[in-house]
Amino acid sequence: MLSFVAYPKCTTCQKAQKWLESRGADFALRYIKEDNPTAEELRLWREKSGLPLKRFFNTSGLQYKALGLKDRLPGMSEEEQLNLLASDGMLVKRPILVGEDFVLVGFKEPDWLEHLERM
Repeated sequence: MLSFVAYPKCTTCQKAQKWLESRGADFALRYIKEDNPTAEELRLWREKSGLPLKRFFNTSGLQYKALGLKDRLPGMSEEEQLNLLASDGMLVKRPILVGEDFVLVGFKEPDWLEHLERM
């Protein structure tokens, strides 16, 4: 079963959820603000996704800007970045789709379709 990590007020998350539902995808919904991913989960997701850790940050979010992370991230260790992401779900880019052997960050329909077709 897929895990769909989202924020209910996010229009992109709403669109992705409707897209998954319209394709009959079997997924568990996880709200990122109420159930923050742990640093360990984020580490595993980064490894599965093959993406740089920076891609897991919600760079357009208010928290990201308020904390001045654009300038601070380059000087932080990976462990510090993971702990920061785990401290506040609103810092994490969403939606995230977690499968057995993949993790997709952000909603790009062609990528999501490719992975669903392989299942």
